[in-house]
Amino acid sequence: MIVDDQAMVRQGFAALLDSQTDLSVVATASDGDEVVELVRRTSPDVILMDIRMPTVNGLDATRAVLAMPGMQHPRIIILTTFDADEYVFSALRAGASGFVLKDASADDLVSAVRVVAGGDALLAPSVTSRLIADYAQRPEPRHDTARIAALTEREIGVMREIATGKSNAEIAGELFVSEQTVKTHVSRILNKLSLRDRTQIVVTAYESGLVSANR
Repeated sequence: MIVDDQAMVRQGFAALLDSQTDLSVVATASDGDEVVELVRRTSPDVILMDIRMPTVNGLDATRAVLAMPGMQHPRIIILTTFDADEYVFSALRAGASGFVLKDASADDLVSAVRVVAGGDALLAPSVTSRLIADYAQRPEPRHDTARIAALTEREIGVMREIATGKSNAEIAGELFVSEQTVKTHVSRILNKLSLRDRTQIVVTAYESGLVSANR
C-alpha cells in the first residue's frame, strides 16, 4: 500500500513497484484517515507511509495500523523528504520498520520494500542509527530497565551490536559465533522484550541506556 498526499508520488511509486515481478500494489491512499479501512480490506504486507499529510499524519496512521486487533500487522516504511524529520523518530519508536527518503533512487526504493517484506528492518548505520541515537538524547521517558534484566549476558552483547547497525554476519564475526547462533539470539531478544523487529531493538537499546550515542 502507498500512502501519500501527492498524487504524482503515489502514481510514480505505484508504477515502479507494480513493474516488479515479485511486487504488487494492492491499494493507495491520499491521507492517513483512509489507511485503517484499506488495511482491513486489502491486507498489505508493507505500507509506504508518507509522514506529513494534511488530516491524519503518518505517525498517527502508523500507530492506528499497529494497534489493529486480530490481524497480522503490515510492516511500515516511513516516507520523508529529509532525514532529520522529527516525526521519523517517533514513527520508528511507534513500530515502523524503517524509512526512506522520497528522493531515493528507484533501486533503493524497491530494495527497501523487499528488505522489509522479508522481515528485516532498514538500519543503515550511517543514517538510521544516528537518527535514533539523536532521538534517544531527547528528554523522553525511558523504558523500564527491568525489561533488559530478562536478557542473558550474551543476548545483551548481541543487542549492543545491533544498536550500532551491524548485520548478523558482522555480529557473528565480532563475537566469534555462527550467524545462525546470532539469529537465535535476535529471536530470543524480540520474544523476551515483545519487540517487532531490529529497529525496535535499536530504539530500546538507546532508550534503556544500554548503549549511548557515543558508543
